[in-house]
Amino acid sequence: MTIKTVVHLNFRGNARQALTFYQSVFGGQIALVTYHDAHAAAEPSQADQILWGQVISADGFQIMAYDVPPSKAWSAGEIPFYVSVRGDDAETLTRYWAALSADGAVIEPLGAAGFSPLYGMVKDAFGVTWVLDLQTA
Repeated sequence: MTIKTVVHLNFRGNARQALTFYQSVFGGQIALVTYHDAHAAAEPSQADQILWGQVISADGFQIMAYDVPPSKAWSAGEIPFYVSVRGDDAETLTRYWAALSADGAVIEPLGAAGFSPLYGMVKDAFGVTWVLDLQTA
């Protein structure tokens, strides 16, 4: 299995602006999915915020970001990023999940999500937050 690790930045309401800025700096393609697009907006003010976004350039730059939902605590500088591990083999990702969560804290259990057949979030024993998901395309 091939995996990628990507920095996943966390914002509160300005992920779109940040990703647009990074695209202007590094070039490449931008992809944005709003909470509305994913039918995941818990309140109307969240609809146009970014549930998932990324910038990928031809020279290898890649970054992901989202707007932390109002239901979750967020403060600038606290948990400013996740390490995202994307792969194409569910068994390997599940093994990584088991090892990372052994002495850690599960934030989102590993399972199906609207955008991936396998997704989970865990804070490891060192306080690093990891997002693992099965890449579908």
